[in-house]
Amino acid sequence: MRIGRADALIAFGVLTGIVVGVYGQMSSSGSPERPLDVFGIALIMASALPLAVRRSRPATVGAITVICALAYYACRYPGVFTAAPALLTIYTAASLGRRRLAFSLAAALGVGIYGLIALSDVDPTPPGGLSLISGWLVAVTVVGEMTRNRRAYLEEVEHRAAEAERTREEAALRRAGEERLWIAQELHDSLTHSISVINVQVSVAAHLLDLDPGRSREALAAIREAGREAMYELRATLGVLRQADPDDPGAGLARLPGLVARAEAVGLPVKVLVAGEPRELPPAVDRAAYRITQEAFTNVLRHAGPASIMLTTEYRPGTIVISVEDDGSSDAEVVTQGMGLIGMRERAVAVGGSFTAGPRAGGGFTVRAELPLTGSPGTERPDESSERGRR
Repeated sequence: MRIGRADALIAFGVLTGIVVGVYGQMSSSGSPERPLDVFGIALIMASALPLAVRRSRPATVGAITVICALAYYACRYPGVFTAAPALLTIYTAASLGRRRLAFSLAAALGVGIYGLIALSDVDPTPPGGLSLISGWLVAVTVVGEMTRNRRAYLEEVEHRAAEAERTREEAALRRAGEERLWIAQELHDSLTHSISVINVQVSVAAHLLDLDPGRSREALAAIREAGREAMYELRATLGVLRQADPDDPGAGLARLPGLVARAEAVGLPVKVLVAGEPRELPPAVDRAAYRITQEAFTNVLRHAGPASIMLTTEYRPGTIVISVEDDGSSDAEVVTQGMGLIGMRERAVAVGGSFTAGPRAGGGFTVRAELPLTGSPGTERPDESSERGRR
């Protein structure tokens, strides 16, 4: 059992204070008193010295100090300072949260002292010091409770500060991961489409270079346009990351005509149907709808072979439905193995929508996304939603 230097000094200081107070006749118990002798000094020492271990052994020290104080006053030794160790122990028990122990010690000391006063054959001289013991008992108990509450409050503040710091670090790491996933998805959706168009047009240009130079030049022009589109997509993505041009709308359904034109330029006939009254979409929903359509076109270009596309945009009350159907010869197993469908599903779920994809009756493949127009629980940007980070 280790005794702290501060507690040892407190015990020595209390012992010195009691001895000085008694011999200096600085107080009176209010009852007949007899001079202090060796036994009285022993009781004072036995009461004060255990205070050095009162924090680790509050019950034992409390019992010793109360018994010594009652024995001291039962022997009618002078002064009231000998009750100080018991009062200090009661305060310590209350400040440590040992409320029942503090109340028990206070009750034992109070009942014992008032019992001695009641059994005395001489009435105490007012204002006798021991008759005020109840006030001191209440005071030290209340102060001990206040100290305990203050300590608990400070500990809770420190715990909340540490928890807030840990939460901030976790949130920063989560946002960084979500940002990386968002960048990867944006680059995949934009560059895959442009590169697929370039690949098809390069094949066309190489095949027609000698047979039909005019059509070869058209294919090269389409390659140039696809490259320009890819550069625009990269700049738009980097601009969003840098917040360089917050007014740039970026990817959205307003760019569908360009997407359709590029698809038709590589030999994919596209029929566009719009149902319902077109309206302005939330930015995240607008971006998700465009990216899903773009990736669906890319899948047709890569997997369907000779095909035509039916693009349907249906505005419903509260939702928008995007449907891309082709009549090509896509291998469903090959299509579902890539990251394209996963990315489309993630984009739909991120804005609170739903996504389905699969072979269509009579051949071909269908991609369908239903996205909410209002009240979406998340957004596509990683700093606005952690949906993708939880996947």
